[in-house]
Amino acid sequence: MDTNGEIESADEEFHSQSGRKYRPVVAHDRAVLEMSSLDPESSSTSANAQSSLRKIKVSLPENMHSEERERSSLSPDGPQRESKLELFGFDSLVNILGLKSMTGEQVPAPSSPRDGEDVAITLGRPKAIDLKLGTMMGVFVPCLQNILGIIYYIRFSWIVGMAGIGESLVLVSFCGLCTFLTAISLSAIATNGAMKGGGPYYLIGRALGPEVGVSIGLCFFLGNAVAGSLYVLGAVETFLDAVPSAGIFRETVTRVNGTDSLGPIPSPSLHDLQIYGIVVTIILCFIVFGGVRMINRVAPAFLIPVLFSLFCIFVGIVFAKKDHPTAGITGLSLSTFKDNWSSKYQNTNNAGIPDPDGAIYWNFNALVGLFFPAVTGIMAGSNRSASLKDTQRSIPVGTLAATLTTSALYLVSVLLFGALATREKLLTDRLLTATVAWPFPAIIYIGIILSTLGAALQSLTGAPRLLAAIANDDILPVLNYFKVADGSEPHIATLFTAFICICCVVIGNLDLITPTITMFFLLCYAGVNLSCFLLDLLDAPSWRPRWKFHHWSLSLLGASLCMVIMFLISWSFTIVSLALASLIYYYVSIKGKAGDWGDGFKSAYFQLALRSLRSLGASQVHPKNWYPIPLIFCRPWGKLPENVPCHPKLADFANCMKKKGRGMSIFVSILDGDYHECAEDAKTACKQLSTYIDYKRCEGVAEIVVAPNMSAGFRGIIQTMGLGNLKPNIVVMRYPEIWRRENLTEIPATFVGIINDCIVANKAVVIVKGLDEWPNEYQRQYGTIDLYWIVRDGGLMLLLSQLLLTKESFESCKIQVFCIAEEDSDAEELKADVKKFLYDLRMQAEVIVVTMKSWDTQVEGGGGGGGAQQDESAEAFTGAQRRIAAYLGEMKERAEREGAPLMADGKAVVVNEMQVEKFLYTTLKLNSTILRYSRMAAVVLVSLPPPPLNHPAYFYMEYMDLLVDNVPRLLMVRGYRRDVVTLFT
Repeated sequence: MDTNGEIESADEEFHSQSGRKYRPVVAHDRAVLEMSSLDPESSSTSANAQSSLRKIKVSLPENMHSEERERSSLSPDGPQRESKLELFGFDSLVNILGLKSMTGEQVPAPSSPRDGEDVAITLGRPKAIDLKLGTMMGVFVPCLQNILGIIYYIRFSWIVGMAGIGESLVLVSFCGLCTFLTAISLSAIATNGAMKGGGPYYLIGRALGPEVGVSIGLCFFLGNAVAGSLYVLGAVETFLDAVPSAGIFRETVTRVNGTDSLGPIPSPSLHDLQIYGIVVTIILCFIVFGGVRMINRVAPAFLIPVLFSLFCIFVGIVFAKKDHPTAGITGLSLSTFKDNWSSKYQNTNNAGIPDPDGAIYWNFNALVGLFFPAVTGIMAGSNRSASLKDTQRSIPVGTLAATLTTSALYLVSVLLFGALATREKLLTDRLLTATVAWPFPAIIYIGIILSTLGAALQSLTGAPRLLAAIANDDILPVLNYFKVADGSEPHIATLFTAFICICCVVIGNLDLITPTITMFFLLCYAGVNLSCFLLDLLDAPSWRPRWKFHHWSLSLLGASLCMVIMFLISWSFTIVSLALASLIYYYVSIKGKAGDWGDGFKSAYFQLALRSLRSLGASQVHPKNWYPIPLIFCRPWGKLPENVPCHPKLADFANCMKKKGRGMSIFVSILDGDYHECAEDAKTACKQLSTYIDYKRCEGVAEIVVAPNMSAGFRGIIQTMGLGNLKPNIVVMRYPEIWRRENLTEIPATFVGIINDCIVANKAVVIVKGLDEWPNEYQRQYGTIDLYWIVRDGGLMLLLSQLLLTKESFESCKIQVFCIAEEDSDAEELKADVKKFLYDLRMQAEVIVVTMKSWDTQVEGGGGGGGAQQDESAEAFTGAQRRIAAYLGEMKERAEREGAPLMADGKAVVVNEMQVEKFLYTTLKLNSTILRYSRMAAVVLVSLPPPPLNHPAYFYMEYMDLLVDNVPRLLMVRGYRRDVVTLFT
């Protein structure tokens, strides 16, 4: 302990091996009380808690000033802040995490947040935790109870008689290998972190995403619900076979055709199975309503008769020849073993009795579907994950032990049953296990009934909790009725499960129900194997399972076996089950609420994106593979409402730059200010911008940058945004039409600086004038798309016009390409060259050549019928001349007054007045031509002139204003030093 403070306590001190003393953490400790005081609910008890605090005596340094002493004594947490690790936030770490782990309390892992939600750690006194189960009672016993069921008692000997010993061994090994590999995958996933309720649904959903998790989870729920009806029918059938007088209706008597040694074989009536099954299901439902505690208490009582009945069966097999001289039972005989080695598939009736005229023909594939439910039940331990002491140890050990134990039992039973009785006896005696049991058959009947009822209870207990876990994740709103609070019983889900169970009981045919269960369980097992395969293959940093005996190849083999078994059983049932899972997946993807669970698919997308990025390399993309990646400058000029993160039309324009919506856009906005002060505002703005992008159905991402000013922010963005060849290649922004009207004198320098930055960074530029009038996807445009192709831009202007034609709003337009020829003699040759070039580019367009001489004629007002346009352009030209002259006069006056050279925008400039006049005249001529030919065009594209060197930014804005004057919708395009179209295939 620190010498500056001594803690007086009468508590017993614990000594570690190193000799240090540790005081036990108790409920009334100061740190615990301060944690509780953070919870609003515990504020009322804080006053009473202060009276029971330990006395803390802190000796302060003598050289501390009296004011500091007073602050330390008055501050409620002043003494606690004296820590050697205060720099690292040691106190907060102990308060939040250390105390709970030191007191042995398990801190529940927070569920994965939905999009847009924050995760909060609630502090306070923990709830009382129920008694936890170990490996034996928590995993091994439930798995063993679910695996050893009705199939073994009343169908296993029949399967040996039908398939023979050889194929029965293959059948058991085949199904056992599938569940064994699934158990390995389950062990790996279950030991990769804390588990919540939901069992396999929780594992699959967190590995493959909520859509896959919910679809497979609901199918697994149906499988468990239907399995309950299977166990109920097995118990009722066994009871009616043991007590035939209990039947209400006359029993069905089946005579074995072609078998003289055996007489008529009784079979329970279907109506008796239905009536008794419904009654038993209702009784079990009432027991389930008593709670899972009661079921856990009686679980050993259900398992003991099973184990005892197995003991009686094996003892009876050993002494069968002496104690049971029944016809067809030979005892353990080598000749019988040889006779039963091969298979004898044949037709049977609905009760499974051999009949040449029977409606059902059995083969190996059908027997797989019949037997596979006998190896299911390996998920019983994971379904109880919330009740286990140590899930990461109990689930692997208990599940694999139960799987290996039952598989060994089945393999030994195949050999014993095959050597015990003739084939006719195996096929006709449905309860051969009871016939040979020692000392009398009643033990087997009791064991079968109790074991099946116990398995039915487990199904009716696990299925509702699985459904409630799916509902509590709030993925599907339609499942909200089945939500339950923590620690509450899912009564509504239990009633729904009982309803499904009763519906299956009404069917009454055990052999028709088992393939349905098989499909649902196999689908779940395939999901577990695929989850482990994906996680193992991706090998993300978070994939660190404690269970080390796993490999992606084993998981892939397990998933493949599941699919093979499904198709072996019945391709029609397989298609129906896959279609059902697909429909649920589609429904969840449409109606479900989005959630990010950190699933494997997201990791796969991430790794695929990294590999694709690396494969692209850093070299330039070939023109055939060039995609526009626009950097959308959201709000560079003027002010938008605070709740509007971007100009509403910018996303519409961004979509027009993509073919069939393919491509990525980067929406960027700059916040002026200090990053440390505006970081939270930037996060909020980024969320708003992302919501806007999703609302406009635009494929893109949002980025918010905090910078001292817009110029500095844009310069950082243009240098760093993007990765490799996925950097933005086009900068899109709105033309600042408001700068003169709003007297925003800082805009010209910023605007020119952005264009110069794009030129230096080799980025193309598209400036949109008339953005407010840009059409959305529902506003169809007519007329022409006019291109004023003045300079070589790598074909970007041509490509943009073709992309516009792919949109519904512009698909009715025609393209016109205007070219500028310096001499009239060059016009025809230029027109022919451009037409040939467009033909090779597979572009349909009309080519119009405008000569410089015609420009001069238009400006002088002669001919062409463009008098009105000339008047408008001349008026704008005169205004620009006047404003430039005034601005230049102010510059000269200021330079003379200060005795300095001409300065503009903080730097020296050289003004050539003749050149300024020439630039004004050129933009005047181009504006006049546009107004003459393209006043009614749907959109006009014109080459963007670069800012002249050593000219004030104000002059350049005047040039641009004159160029765009009276043109309602204009795109100014500047390419960069590479081609984006190619002539070659």
